[in-house]
Amino acid sequence: MADLPDVTDATFEADVMNNELPVLVDFWAPWCGPCRMVTPIVEELGEEYAGRVGFYKMNTDENAAIPTQYGIRSIPSLLIFKGGELKGTIVGFRPKSDLRKRLDEALV
Repeated sequence: MADLPDVTDATFEADVMNNELPVLVDFWAPWCGPCRMVTPIVEELGEEYAGRVGFYKMNTDENAAIPTQYGIRSIPSLLIFKGGELKGTIVGFRPKSDLRKRLDEALV
């Protein structure tokens, strides 16, 4: 499994909002148990959707502006963007099948 690239408050606009591909951003923190559970699933989806969807992770302990802007109050939170617009939000741990379904719905 490949590690997801990090996105920061400073790189969010270029990496996510201006990305030609739809993008899933995993908002997480190192101390968060459910975040550690969902990370391998998101990494597997990153491999499955390679070339079709961009995948990034954002450490909410190190970046406050973007999580605040999108009202991130619980982690893990997975936000799906397409064409610079928020298309879907998944909060908390979910099985891979649920994440795949929500991702597919947001990409239509």
